Amino acid sequence: MIRNPILPGFNPDPSILRVGDDYYIATSTFEWFPGVQIYHSRDLVNWRLLTRPLTRPDQLDMRGDGDSCGVWAPCLTHDGTLFHLIYTDVKRYGRTTVGGASGASLRDFHNYLVTAESIDGPWSDPIYLNSSGFDPSLFHDEDGPKYLVNMLWDHRPGRNRFAGIVLQEYSPEQRRLVGERRNIFPGTPLGLTEAPHLYQRDGWYYLLTAEGGTGWNHAVTMARSRSIDGPYELHPDRYILSSRTRPDAPLQRAGHADLVHAQDGTPYLAYLCGRPLPNRGRCVMGRETALQPMRWSEDGWLYTLAGDGMPLAEAPAPALALASFDPAPIRADFDDATLPIDLQWLRSPFPERLFSLTERPGHLRLFGRETIGSSFEQSLVARRQQAFCYTARTMVDFDPQHFQQAAGLVCYYNATKFHYLHISHDEEAGRHLRVMSALPDSPQADAFTAPVPVPAGPVQMRVDVDYERLRFAWRMTEGEAWNWLPEQFDASILSDEASAPGLPNFTGAFVGIACQDMAGTARPADFDWFDYEERPYRAQPV
Repeated sequence: MIRNPILPGFNPDPSILRVGDDYYIATSTFEWFPGVQIYHSRDLVNWRLLTRPLTRPDQLDMRGDGDSCGVWAPCLTHDGTLFHLIYTDVKRYGRTTVGGASGASLRDFHNYLVTAESIDGPWSDPIYLNSSGFDPSLFHDEDGPKYLVNMLWDHRPGRNRFAGIVLQEYSPEQRRLVGERRNIFPGTPLGLTEAPHLYQRDGWYYLLTAEGGTGWNHAVTMARSRSIDGPYELHPDRYILSSRTRPDAPLQRAGHADLVHAQDGTPYLAYLCGRPLPNRGRCVMGRETALQPMRWSEDGWLYTLAGDGMPLAEAPAPALALASFDPAPIRADFDDATLPIDLQWLRSPFPERLFSLTERPGHLRLFGRETIGSSFEQSLVARRQQAFCYTARTMVDFDPQHFQQAAGLVCYYNATKFHYLHISHDEEAGRHLRVMSALPDSPQADAFTAPVPVPAGPVQMRVDVDYERLRFAWRMTEGEAWNWLPEQFDASILSDEASAPGLPNFTGAFVGIACQDMAGTARPADFDWFDYEERPYRAQPV
């Protein structure tokens, strides 16, 4: 049985691929580095994070990219010889598509291609493709040519900014797009047409797109044509999968899909979805990836098994031998020279300026850099929240000299949404703990708790999240009782839905560790370990 989401936590815009008996899914990483997550499975039930291919400055440098910019909608394909990975690096978003938003409608997005013989790499230097729109996808025609499709962005006043899907041939020999681009699909009245993928079957070209925006109106649209240039006729139902009219659906926001066929020919649709908090209606884990079987009808169109277009929380799995993976360890001890794969950092392709695993063996040393929320050089290492209820812990050794130095445990969405338990120094309180919160839905954008003096030495920190409830605690040594801070914090702000109008919110909640030195002296903080443990709901913190 497939239990959705198969990739819980922030894992949007899935691109799915089968090569022999191996299945791969690539998902967006936005401003988190390294870029693109690639998962592996052999049974479509069990998945593991395998690699992040964009690791070098020449492949990806997101310093200065805004929140929820960076790597959008990768496309992973294989032509029988090479893996091809297409991705967008969004440099400017603008405030353009939401009621109440203001600002220019200009956007900057650059599309690239990298290739590799093995999914593990090494991946090539990037080939620049175009900057006309986002969500690029590479199609390998059975007749030989390769084509790029992407949505077209139109910034002009009075125009449909999502101006349709454009097609242009790609020449592997010349390593560039050739010929003229052609607008092959204008979209439907639902609008916000994006996320194109092309397929061939029985003499037809099938075009899959996402429409309605990546929120509650999201839908998967299908059209087909005998010619790759069109015209494309719409599916009889227009939208082959959506939860936009079904508030009872366990998976909401369903859309942005890609298609793969199992060894027996059964089609499976991978798509993004969201699971709202029961009491708040906000998706703290962002957009996740789900998977379910489909069926080709006699008229040559694709439908869900029941024909109702509903996303499924549980779906039939293919008749393949189960191939499970070992669960990820709860504790990262930082004893190795590389970070555990679940951990990422923000934007910079120069991690040696942000952290070290060798300067103090057995510890992750973070160098104090710019403010928390900086778009350039921020020392923050974190992992995705992947369950509604979890506990995270760490131990930090940090001796701040003044109020511009801080380090600690953070629950983070972006620069405008976080709760940060940190050690700092104050002329009056001395060395102390306090929580700084960035609140996107409050008149008081930045809130601080009262300082709590703490003695010298390493400090253990803890956060317990139970749905929308978030509590912090601390202690000096193992075995001591935890000192719970009296405040209860709102975890629901760490969601796509908590936002000022017009800002992009496409990621999800993270939990991790951070260090700042706003005086520019790079004072370090040493973290001995970091725990992340998913668990059942607790009515009260322990």
